[in-house]
Amino acid sequence: MYNSKSKIATEFIDDAEIQETLAFAAQHKNDKEMALQILEKGAACKGLTHREAAVLLECDDPEIVERIYHLAKEIKQKIYGNRIVLFAPLYLSNYCVNGCLYCPYHYKNKHIARKKLTQEEIKQEVLALQDMGHKRLALETGEDPVNCPIEYVLESIHTIYGIKHKNGAIRRVNVNIAATTVENYRKLKEAGIGTYILFQETYHKPTYEHLHPTGPKSNYAYHTEAMDRAMEGGIDDVGCGVLFGLNLYRYDFVGLLMHAKHLEDTFGVGPHTISVPRICPADDIDVTDYPNSVPDELFFRIVATLRIAVPYTGIIISTRESPKTRAKVIELGVSQVSGGSRTSVGGYADPQAAEEEDSAQFEVSDHRTLDQVVNWLLSGGYIPSFCTACYREGRTGDRFMSLAKTGQISNCCQPNALMTLKEYLEDYASEDTRKKGEEVIRNEIPKIPNEKVRAIVEERLEKIAQGQRDFRF
Repeated sequence: MYNSKSKIATEFIDDAEIQETLAFAAQHKNDKEMALQILEKGAACKGLTHREAAVLLECDDPEIVERIYHLAKEIKQKIYGNRIVLFAPLYLSNYCVNGCLYCPYHYKNKHIARKKLTQEEIKQEVLALQDMGHKRLALETGEDPVNCPIEYVLESIHTIYGIKHKNGAIRRVNVNIAATTVENYRKLKEAGIGTYILFQETYHKPTYEHLHPTGPKSNYAYHTEAMDRAMEGGIDDVGCGVLFGLNLYRYDFVGLLMHAKHLEDTFGVGPHTISVPRICPADDIDVTDYPNSVPDELFFRIVATLRIAVPYTGIIISTRESPKTRAKVIELGVSQVSGGSRTSVGGYADPQAAEEEDSAQFEVSDHRTLDQVVNWLLSGGYIPSFCTACYREGRTGDRFMSLAKTGQISNCCQPNALMTLKEYLEDYASEDTRKKGEEVIRNEIPKIPNEKVRAIVEERLEKIAQGQRDFRF
């Protein structure tokens, strides 16, 4: 029985409700009038139900698809403007006790190089990331209670926050680790994490159990209910996601939206972010084993429809995707991208050694440096943002969402984006990137609507040029 407020995984992600939703969407695939009505509702930026979103995704009428894209762009511009937040993953360890069939970290893989960073090695990784200009990290680990216990993760977070190098500092550490207990989530909150991220992989229980035959992750309910425990542990910014291609995309698309609805109805705030990775080659993983892989055009529709369905939720795209694909989905709704990423343990301080060890979780398709990504974004009319102000000012969870839904958050985001971009230009940018960035800042300052805020920003930009750092609204 479907119940969005239930704490039981199979009730808030109810298979019968998903199947009925998919049947309803298939039945109305060519109902243009219904699709237009749903788009009209979506234009109010109040979101869509999972059933309404499924109807839009199912529709392949060229005119409707074009309208979906157009509305997604409008909503993206209205809520996020031209800002794109940048981050990098930091892999601490690839030891893992799970048997996930799609991940090269699975315990049966005997030829992948296993590694766990010492605190000194973490320091070297962070120094390398700071020298690029990064301010926001996403910690990644395999699940191994012996080699990678919660105490190791907590110590690593403490180490990362403590490293100050020249003008560099990591100001926000997001964490992507295995489902754990309320007590451990409370410890992560106390350690000062930003967002807790956990990918569901697939919401289809039989497929999930087939793909996770052994290890703690094989427990579908424990994994699916992890966000509830994180919320109960005080973490009010959580990030969901599925790995598109493991299962039928329609099913997991609906599951994602049902999970978001569950969090909203149960805790008063939906996911802070949704990630949309697609299955890609990795070590002993062959993508041809997964016939449900999602082609580009369909992927674009998924992102655009998500943007309409959950307008205030950040959408994340990683370097799994090519520059061309990333450009398209940024236009359609993505608001956060990684840059200069390494998916191997120790890949930043010594990239060549890490490549020789072959400890990467997946193949990267966008090999550009952070500066090249920043330059590319600037050339496309975007504002690359290294802002972490909301987290540090306590604007998280329902406080962030209430500001976002009223549009007031832009009074903070636009100025903070410009000031953090200025920091990057002063400290890390190539000459060409610096010139493009300065031009973007000059063009964007007059667009700050509040005259007082605009004056403060101009004053702070000058102070940043003189060497001061870390201003924020």
